[in-house]
Amino acid sequence: MRTAHGRMVAIPPGTFLMGSDDHYPDERPAHEHPVRAFWIDRFAVTNADFARFVADTAYVTVAERPLDQADLPGSSSAARSPGALVFTPTRGPVDLRDWRQWWRWQHGAQWRHPEGPGTSIEHRMDHPVVQVAYEDAQAYARWAGARLPTEAEHEYAARGGRAGQEPYAWGADPYPGGTLQANTWLGRFPYEHRGPHGATTTPVGTFPPNGFGLSDMIGNVWEWTGSVYTALHRVPGAARIGPEHRPGLLAAQESPAASATRRVLKGGSYLCSPDYCLRFRPAARSAQTEDTSATHIGFRCARSA
Repeated sequence: MRTAHGRMVAIPPGTFLMGSDDHYPDERPAHEHPVRAFWIDRFAVTNADFARFVADTAYVTVAERPLDQADLPGSSSAARSPGALVFTPTRGPVDLRDWRQWWRWQHGAQWRHPEGPGTSIEHRMDHPVVQVAYEDAQAYARWAGARLPTEAEHEYAARGGRAGQEPYAWGADPYPGGTLQANTWLGRFPYEHRGPHGATTTPVGTFPPNGFGLSDMIGNVWEWTGSVYTALHRVPGAARIGPEHRPGLLAAQESPAASATRRVLKGGSYLCSPDYCLRFRPAARSAQTEDTSATHIGFRCARSA
């Protein structure tokens, strides 16, 4: 089986407290969730891994394909040329409610040229591959004889076997001893980065592994899961959930079309900062449309035991 770095880690079965009632609304409700034994990649899929996949299959990613004219009626062929989203630091403080302040659509951006023409992965072969949409991650996983992890599997694995509900994978403090525990944003977002690695990805395994021996389950890049996003967690035995959660939960369950094209991203990325995106926590989640490619989204593979 072809997997990232040829290695997967066996994760034992268990039940854990999934989600959080203390942070973003879509992490609710915190609930006991069982997980069966499974295997998961020790590292995120790297540029070197993805290059082998493309060389073997001649696969063309979503970001390398022209946009569909049906999605952009009346547009020119130039406007529909391939591209993807690229993070661009601002010169100073901006309205953090408007993500367009630091994201731009860049023609020619794709996994080989993450920031657009003139950029390269030549010296980043051990970094996680980015600019991959959900379809691309699925295609790689099938080639590798694997699949994408579920949201519950990712969250369980990211906790590294730690019990309790501490917000961070390593404890209660986001920066214990004033040090980074993962590749996340240190400084004022999105214009001042004071971290030692810059506002970009780092080689996989740069930071210490968690209790399961997994690297970068938190930070570096958001990771695709196979789970469809809903506004609240779909909880086993939902009838036992308190009334404060039930209306929103049922609305999410009764409106699958609203989230049918969105998948759950887990783990946070190098852009997560306490003053903007406090999502470098196992319980955190992000909704993303399946056709999105960006400089902070990658993936890793899993396999049922």
